[in-house]
Amino acid sequence: MLMKSTAMAAALAVIGASAMAQDAGLPTVKATLGTAPSASGAVAAAVPYLDGAGGGFVGATALGGLEVYDRAGARVGSAPAGEVGGVDVAYGFDIAGRSSTVVAAIDTTDNSLRLYRLDGATLTEVGARSVPLGFAAENVCLYRGIRDGALYAFVVGDGGEIDQQLIYADANGRLDARQMRRLNVISTVKQCAVDAGSGTVYASEESVGVWRFDANPEAFADPVLIDSPRFGKITEESGGLAVYDGGEGARWLIAADPKGGRLNVYNRDQDDAYVGSVTVSGLEGGEAIGEPGPLFALSQPMPGFPSGLLLVTDEDGSNFKAVSFADIASALNITTGAPVDPRVRVQPPVVTVLATVETAPVSSFGDAADDPAIWQHPTDPSLSAVVGTDKKGGLYVYDMQGRVIQDLRDGKMNNVDLRDHFMLGGHPVTLVTASNRTDKSIAIYTLDPATRQLTNVADGVQPTELDDPYGQCMYRDPATGRTYVFINGDDTRKRQWELVDAGNGKVRAVFVRELTFASQTEGCVADDETGALYVNEEDVGMWRARAAAEGGSDMTLVRAVADLPTTKDDYEGIGIYDLGDGRGYIVLSSQGNDTYAVFRREGEQEYLGSFAVAANPQAGIDGISETDGLDISSRNLGPGFEHGAMVAQDGRNVLPVENQNYKYVPWESIARALNLEMR
Repeated sequence: MLMKSTAMAAALAVIGASAMAQDAGLPTVKATLGTAPSASGAVAAAVPYLDGAGGGFVGATALGGLEVYDRAGARVGSAPAGEVGGVDVAYGFDIAGRSSTVVAAIDTTDNSLRLYRLDGATLTEVGARSVPLGFAAENVCLYRGIRDGALYAFVVGDGGEIDQQLIYADANGRLDARQMRRLNVISTVKQCAVDAGSGTVYASEESVGVWRFDANPEAFADPVLIDSPRFGKITEESGGLAVYDGGEGARWLIAADPKGGRLNVYNRDQDDAYVGSVTVSGLEGGEAIGEPGPLFALSQPMPGFPSGLLLVTDEDGSNFKAVSFADIASALNITTGAPVDPRVRVQPPVVTVLATVETAPVSSFGDAADDPAIWQHPTDPSLSAVVGTDKKGGLYVYDMQGRVIQDLRDGKMNNVDLRDHFMLGGHPVTLVTASNRTDKSIAIYTLDPATRQLTNVADGVQPTELDDPYGQCMYRDPATGRTYVFINGDDTRKRQWELVDAGNGKVRAVFVRELTFASQTEGCVADDETGALYVNEEDVGMWRARAAAEGGSDMTLVRAVADLPTTKDDYEGIGIYDLGDGRGYIVLSSQGNDTYAVFRREGEQEYLGSFAVAANPQAGIDGISETDGLDISSRNLGPGFEHGAMVAQDGRNVLPVENQNYKYVPWESIARALNLEMR
């Protein structure tokens, strides 16, 4: 459910405490334009649109399909669309290399999403199929993602569904959609509306009220109840919704109160505080619209509407009526501001890249996947592998297609790392270590290149003397050939052990030193070539120390979280891309805003830029969010990863919603996005 009953009760109590008696003698605004009656005599919803000819309206007319009206309200086009229950438009979407206006419609005949291109008065169906929804759909609203510019459809339903679909162009230039996630409330949702600037979606749950939540499918929904029948300003049922964007100080939410025969207005710049209400009369002083239905607002000027308009569906009539938003603003003494053109995309804060492979989800529910380690096969790069932790159950080994090679249920493994060329019994092996929270130990394995399987070689339990060991990384000293492991717990200590051959085919950990930080750390990486140890103090920043056992306690703060506005705590996973000769890049996970920051490895280690990993709809792979651990390799890892890769934990695995997993991103795509070098 979108909100638990206890949280809902608390929200209703807050609304009820601030609610006043229903207003008497509400101001009335007059509709100044009406569309021609629909050919079917029925109306469900309509949306205004903009184009070079002055724009117009697209109406959903039930069994009459879609109808197009010009800016004067005359019907100028139509298209069959089954029995249409909802409609919305989005601008500037690339269809076969052409920037297009997309129209999304809900066909209630088979409860599907149908997709069209609008050219002037012509609607052309461009969907690869009618996308099945699997529930009784009520309406749709479209949203262009702030982070990646992706086009999303929110489809709301009779059973309380709020279904988020990712719309994309397939290889043939036809539009298709994949479900990203589904939220649920307890009763019918009538309409939704999107605040594109803030990435907020509003949903009208008929018997409960108006909700808002985060439109980013990779984020927590963060539901908030804005208003509610009987406890707030809504009389009996919540109806249509619209968002008006006049820029800062003039951002308004309009919500229909059908049984009260009025429209409520809320200030989006003041936490959606209630401003006032108006009723709407028909044309030429006709009777008020008794039960206003679905709403759509346009903040851009149209002929006759210099400050935009509100389009109202008259559920007792056979057409759609437009109200000047300037009249609503005048009636309530609010401003129309400087309207924001919906055709202009919000500039993404960082560049985006795509993952091309994702692993099978871990078997444990909740926050389970955490940290990966990349291994290159010594003779055949295509047989390279990734070791990943399930901190509720063990370790996985995945191939480069994300398939499970081994599922080792050995304990609650939090972080993992590996190093080649460890001498065990006189032979070089790949040594893999992990922080085991079950018995508070250092788990130690070898990785067999022939089978790509792990074998436990710990000489008994290797204790960490930490209450809850989790952050971990390894280091191989190039001067001595000795191998070390660093592990921290839930306090401020990071401890270091040397890994030694115990003489019986096993490996023992010998404690050598301890570093202390002021607050919690986790992610770390050792630079074997330069001898540097990088540690992320989650709320503070990235530190550099000496990785050698005799390195002492001196540390340098490379970058503070507070000094880099493109990042947001926590700083989590960290890895190094090696270009050779001490050159390369350091990449860290900025968990608070789902991005990855890149720093130069050498010299002053300046910040070079950030990137995010967006959804790859053609491959059916979602973006990456809330990353804990990551690893970077510059080695050839086989087809698609010839220049290395970043592998990162995905804290919210959607498209569709599943248990957490790991995503593989080719370094080549990161390098091209940020103009970096490749090996």
